Amino acid sequence: MGRLVPAVTRALDILELFLEGDGTMSAPEITRKLGLPRTTVHELVTTLAARNYLVPLPGQPGRYRLGVRPYQLGSRYAEQLDLAAEGQQVARAVAETCDETVHVAILEGTDVIYIAKVDSTHAVRMVSAAGRRLPAHCTSVGKMLLASLRPDALDARLPEDRPMAAMTPHSITSPHELRRELAAIRERGIAVEQRESNPDVSCVAAPVKDSAGQVVAALSISVPMIRWSEERLTELTELAVKGAAELSERLGHRGRAL
Repeated sequence: MGRLVPAVTRALDILELFLEGDGTMSAPEITRKLGLPRTTVHELVTTLAARNYLVPLPGQPGRYRLGVRPYQLGSRYAEQLDLAAEGQQVARAVAETCDETVHVAILEGTDVIYIAKVDSTHAVRMVSAAGRRLPAHCTSVGKMLLASLRPDALDARLPEDRPMAAMTPHSITSPHELRRELAAIRERGIAVEQRESNPDVSCVAAPVKDSAGQVVAALSISVPMIRWSEERLTELTELAVKGAAELSERLGHRGRAL
């Protein structure tokens, strides 16, 4: 790996400061936050402004905001994003850490569709495939995605007077019970499913957000009951949240997944 160029690093540090607060910054504030010499900051800000990475704030001399160039670069990055491909890469990294089956899924109607999947190497593991469709209310990814919907959108997909099919004896079939569970999921920020879609498997899922802060997918880790425990749940919850946050960041989201 080549040597990092200090001037470029400092210029990028300046640009990243504009992700904070109200998105405006003055040269003295940049100097104070980064601990750089005043002349260095002045030269870097002048250069960034000349290339339209920064622009002066109207009516506030000496104060800057991001210019059009970062937006253009971000738009080009967004055009190249592929949720399934990015999800597969993140799922692979999570699976390598925990050696359990990892899925990334999206919501379509009242079902979830798995768009990425990486298998555990254990002889006993969950058997599934990318492209598979399951009732959302029976899965951790599905419940995570349903919990992210507005109340009117949830009502349109799952009316309270419509019974829900069961996949196992542990599946939730009561709309009232499901809504209580979704409220708890919104509070926790994660979803857990124990033998609701498969009598031998439990899962934990975390939300994936896009650049606009919308939940667009969920990442889950599935574990056979022979390896399931409260201790394991705690460990896998941390990994699911971390993996979902990584995928969210790849999609342009700033901050934690939920």
